[in-house]
Amino acid sequence: MMMTLEILAAQIREVLIRENSPASREQVAGLLKSALRGEDFVAAQFVNEVGQRKVLYEDPTLGFCIVAHEYQGAKSSGPHDHGPSWAIYGQAEGETLMRDYTPVAPGQVREERSYLMRPGDVHVYNEGAVHSPSRVTSTRLIRIEGMNLAGVVRSECKVVEGA
Repeated sequence: MMMTLEILAAQIREVLIRENSPASREQVAGLLKSALRGEDFVAAQFVNEVGQRKVLYEDPTLGFCIVAHEYQGAKSSGPHDHGPSWAIYGQAEGETLMRDYTPVAPGQVREERSYLMRPGDVHVYNEGAVHSPSRVTSTRLIRIEGMNLAGVVRSECKVVEGA
């Protein structure tokens, strides 16, 4: 059966109704990873203009969202979290260099690791996880958010060395 946005949303809902925890989010990440393997699924999410953020689905009961992002050219973001929520990033096209950080003091973080996300790669960022993406070319990604993050205040952090 071909994956559709509606099927993916229903599968995510089933997982999150049972439990909304770091472990269940790994299950959701697996669902997204499987969906990203389907070229038809990916193409369908970007058939219309997406821009930097387009909510494709927002669950009326649980509040999670499936969001498409399309970035043109290079773009970098500073270290940030997702406020009170979690997010799962799925790379659909292009490559994103991600950096994860460890808090060392209020508003200060130290880089813990970096990794390249390629098409099909998926990563979970639980509440409080600090990360920063950068891209050197155009990319597309699908992100699942625990709640609609539009307008949510996120903590930005300063990177410190060797703290």
